[in-house]
Amino acid sequence: MTREEMIRHARQVLSDNDRGTYTVPTKGLYPFQWNWDSALSALGFSHFDEPRAWTEIETLMAHQWDDGMVPHIIFHQPDDGYFPGPEVWGTGREVPTTGITQPPVAGFAVRRILDRARDTGLAAEKAKALLPKIHAWHQWFYRARDPQGTGLVAIIHPWESGRDNSVDWDDAFKRVPTEDVQPFTRRDTAHANPEHRPTDEQYKRYIWLVQKFRSLDWDNTRLHDASPFRIVDPGFNAILIRSCQDVADLAARLGMDQIAAESRDMADIGIAAMETLWSDRMGQYLCLDRSIGQLIESPSVGGILAAFAPIPKDRAAALAQRVMTLAKTCEYLIPSHDPGAPDFDSLRYWRGPVWLIVNFMTANGLERAGETVAAERIVTDCLRLIETSGFAEYYDPITAEPCGGAHFTWSAAMVIESLNTCELAA
Repeated sequence: MTREEMIRHARQVLSDNDRGTYTVPTKGLYPFQWNWDSALSALGFSHFDEPRAWTEIETLMAHQWDDGMVPHIIFHQPDDGYFPGPEVWGTGREVPTTGITQPPVAGFAVRRILDRARDTGLAAEKAKALLPKIHAWHQWFYRARDPQGTGLVAIIHPWESGRDNSVDWDDAFKRVPTEDVQPFTRRDTAHANPEHRPTDEQYKRYIWLVQKFRSLDWDNTRLHDASPFRIVDPGFNAILIRSCQDVADLAARLGMDQIAAESRDMADIGIAAMETLWSDRMGQYLCLDRSIGQLIESPSVGGILAAFAPIPKDRAAALAQRVMTLAKTCEYLIPSHDPGAPDFDSLRYWRGPVWLIVNFMTANGLERAGETVAAERIVTDCLRLIETSGFAEYYDPITAEPCGGAHFTWSAAMVIESLNTCELAA
């Protein structure tokens, strides 16, 4: 497949999943607007339709809560093909949303779109309107999810991480009860192979947390301490730190000095705090189980995704080495869990498969740090996966078997972005 053919196919995926003012990840399996999917999809649109890219992010931010939180799903239109729907969440919004959030990549996306904008006047106008909202979201994280002021935020539900069923969560997730969970019927397994999805036991715990938070009226001043699942994820924090840094740079450029200073402070404090998650023995960052104050010795991609943030050069070099070590154990980088670990599962969602969004962000961070060999291998593997298996949701890192949803928006967007901006993909 030539570069032009790949971009043409990717654009068709975005077009097919476009709902006018927002995109769905893929038809059937995910029929609504997802938070970080949407921001990353805007990167793809920006290469051929800048106004549409801005609309994508504007639609997402239009559903920001008064306290600054941006929900992880917006239920624009009724669709009973997905569980749990708005009736389970019960957040009481005029346009229904969930009550939890997702990795805040919007700041990174806005900075990237503005940097290369063809219509600079429109881009500056759009960015100036969006930055206060994105900044308020970042402030919300440190206020609501870092109440002790550690410099690192916690997720309180696995769905917030984007890595729903990661091995990282297994031990902490055992503390989440399953009793009193209301009966439910899953919809995801009707659209995708059940062997590729989270288990029913995991789903019961997902829903227990939703029911618990709903019982507290989605009061974000209470949810952190009330959750039995409080995990500091290095990949999640790296995305937040990178977005804070990008907002700081943009705000300074646009004359928004207070936002620039506050964003810079948040990023600097976060970068310093990331050191508490580093493991010399594992050669990567690790998650922290905040409930018990212990690092989780799980060799997942979350600790490698930390390269997306402006971490110290020696840490970036170590992560590049970690990537190249993983390359000896699989055909395609980056597996979401180490293939040498006992819990590795090459087909089951975030317990082994490759995800192009994580590949893109990790390669971007490594390239910025000067670790071009590892970054180039990651980008090359992304393109090989597309050529072999199309625009799938995720892929087996050994065989390239396409898994999950097909015709997937963010996979297509990452290909468009990489082929148009990454020298390593040229």
